[in-house]
Amino acid sequence: MSAAPGPDAPRILLLGGTAESARKAAECGLSVVNVDKPALFEPAAKEHCAQTHLIDYQDIGLVTALAGALHQHAPFTRVLSQTEAGPLVAGHLTTALGLAGNGVDVTRVLHDKLALRGLLNTRGLGRVAVRRGTTFEALRDFVAHHGGAVVKPTMGSGSLAVRKVRSPGEAAEARDWLTSFGVRDFMVEELLLGPEFSVESFSVAGRHSVLAITGKDNGDGVVALGHVVPAELSRDEASAIAALTCQMLDAVNLVEGPAHTEVILTADGPRVVESHNRCAGGHINELVAMVYGVDLERLTYRLALPAPVTVPEPAADGAAAVRFLTPPAGRVESVEGVDEARAADGVVRVEVKAEPGQDVRPLHWSEDRSGVVVVRAENSAAAARRARQVAELIEIRTKPSEQQPPTTMGELLAAADEVLDPFAQGQ
Repeated sequence: MSAAPGPDAPRILLLGGTAESARKAAECGLSVVNVDKPALFEPAAKEHCAQTHLIDYQDIGLVTALAGALHQHAPFTRVLSQTEAGPLVAGHLTTALGLAGNGVDVTRVLHDKLALRGLLNTRGLGRVAVRRGTTFEALRDFVAHHGGAVVKPTMGSGSLAVRKVRSPGEAAEARDWLTSFGVRDFMVEELLLGPEFSVESFSVAGRHSVLAITGKDNGDGVVALGHVVPAELSRDEASAIAALTCQMLDAVNLVEGPAHTEVILTADGPRVVESHNRCAGGHINELVAMVYGVDLERLTYRLALPAPVTVPEPAADGAAAVRFLTPPAGRVESVEGVDEARAADGVVRVEVKAEPGQDVRPLHWSEDRSGVVVVRAENSAAAARRARQVAELIEIRTKPSEQQPPTTMGELLAAADEVLDPFAQGQ
């Protein structure tokens, strides 16, 4: 159990998060007021929090009233969130309460993919052709002109409802899929060819430091199947990716904290896909801590302390990788090989969510993955290879299920108790 912070400890409002997140914040010497959705709350978080309030923090009117009353009673120094849904609301509350940190103007442009793309194109930071989705004919003509396209919601979560269109002949299928999946407000941008990476950075007073570049394996799809830290890049490639990321963070006026920026290295240089002012998901923060000795989440909480935060110079110690388990959709019949995988050389952790009798959904977004393998190795190639080999030891057998899984974006988000635009609720 965390030692209770003293009565004069800096006080933060933490939106969402896990028991581990609350523990880390308390161990940094902070008094934590946790606001979380009832369906997502982890009871173990309570022992690390001064207060816990279970409400839908994406209900803007309600959370603004609650945060205002709490702040008036005992002021916060920061509003923070490490969840997918939380940073936009945290920015709104930061501005509403007049606190230091990333305000709503910053978090809105990062949350709105079309707005971010428009800003980058205007600034000349790796231009990518884009337009708001309209008619089938417009989509077909865009694909024909640019040789391919990606369609995605203007506000997204975990690669949900992202689809590649590789030829004009696929445009009709993509249109039908968008309609059936319930995607109404979407954008179309040119299909970028090249390996994908993510940049894990940390900012203090508007100065940005790149701590790690992560190699990503998406296979032929858009949902990540694996990550490796550090990415296999030449010094020039890494420098170009880092420079573009810092220019992008300057353009959006990011003030402080972590950022997770996805980049594709094309033949014409790096291009930003999207960015988020939070730590990376998909166990990337864990990989960075293992390899570089820096926990970006803990570093974030230190921003709320009086002492200035110094970002350490990154120095890699070996490499680490994750591989996700993605069995065929259906009813799970059996899970085998888990003990063998855990005993394999270099394995740090194996987690399997799928159990016999449960249903595995089609791989629409990151929430549909069924488990993960985490490994360490002497270099990036060995780590990525070992993670794949260990994951292959685990066999999750499925059979067709009579239960109908969620089939639209709205149904999937509802199952995760998440909305993409909390400011549009009730409109």
